[in-house]
This record gives sequence, C-alpha cells and structure tokens, in this order.
Amino acid sequence: MDIILLERVEKLGSIGDVVTVKDGYARNFLLPQKKALRANEANKAVFEANRERLEKENAEKRTVAEASGEKVAGAEVILIRAASNTGQLYGSVNVRDMVAGLTEQGHDVDKKQVIMGAPIKTIGMHDVTVALHPEVHVTVKANVARSDDEAELQTQGVDVLAQMFEDEQREIEEAAADTKIDNAGLEPGEIPEELFEEGAAPEAEEAADEGEAEAGEESEG
Repeated sequence: MDIILLERVEKLGSIGDVVTVKDGYARNFLLPQKKALRANEANKAVFEANRERLEKENAEKRTVAEASGEKVAGAEVILIRAASNTGQLYGSVNVRDMVAGLTEQGHDVDKKQVIMGAPIKTIGMHDVTVALHPEVHVTVKANVARSDDEAELQTQGVDVLAQMFEDEQREIEEAAADTKIDNAGLEPGEIPEELFEEGAAPEAEEAADEGEAEAGEESEG
C-alpha cells in the first residue's frame, strides 16, 4: 500500500514522503495512529493544502520533546528484584516497570514511548530508549539489582555479574589449592587421610585392615 507520512517514521521516511508498506502495517498501525494517509489523489491534495500547518505543528512538538528529553535523558530507575546466584531474575522487568519508575521521578512518559525490545531478565545496568517524539529519542538506565547496596555498586560502575563470576572462580581455585597442599606430604601410593573419614572409602579401609592383619601373622610366624 502507498501512504503519505504525516510524521517521521523510523526506517520509512519523513513528513510528506510517499512510501510503500505492507497492507497490514498500514491498516493496523500507521493509519489508526494517524501517522499516515492513504496515498490517493484526494489525500495528496489535502496533505499539500495542510503541509505548512502540519510541518509547523511537528516542529513545535519536537521543540517540546527536546526540552523534556534534556530532563529525562540519563535518568536511572532502580528496580530491586529477586534473582539467582547467576544473576537471572525470578521474573522480568518490563515497560510498565520503567514507566512507573520514571513517573515516580516526575517524568511524564507514556508506555508507548518506552522501547525495550524485550523484557530484562538479568541484574545489571541496562539501556532503555524513550521516544518522546519521532525525531527525539533519549536513553535512560534500568538499574536492576537484588539489593540497594548492589544497586549502589552498579551506579558506581561496578559490574556485579562479572564480580560474582570472579568470586566463584576464586573460591574454586582456593579449594583446589587447599586440597593440593593437604596431599603434598603423602608417600607414593599412600591414601589421603580424608578418605578414611566415616563412610568415605570402606573398600580402602578394609584393604588397609587386611594388610595390617597379614603383617601381624608374618611376625608371629
């Protein structure tokens, strides 16, 4: 379907452009949202008659959006959520959560203006786009954390997920080093003492008992 754009639409064109789009996209989105008109002769004539007014209104809206954008750009919304030790959320953060957080900070943002692509499912700092006008997009931050302290670390630039991974790796390395030290003084073939703990290695313990019994019999003989 050929349409006339009444405002700038990303990846399509600017106000007044005549473009071809899929019928479903035009009928379900562009036309109902009054972002475009069907490109027939009657509508072309109507658009040209009103072009100056439409361009003036668009410029005024852009100016208002730019002023709002200066206030909301860089805003940080802290969202405390339950998550696993790997940082995966038990749930997700969505557009509604971001709108609520921005509204609490005094920013007038509608859910249609928040662009996330997909819900956030891990802790960390995430960029979220707010389209205040077709020509005015700003970025805000979603600070998703398990606690206020963790959120503060992320605000300071700490990558909590990376730190969690490093701590886990360090614990594994320390445990391996401790085991190596404990077994360093053993003679070749000697069984580590921890294997003789209750229920640890009954077969090894029985073999050791049999060896002691045989040694006793030989000394008696």
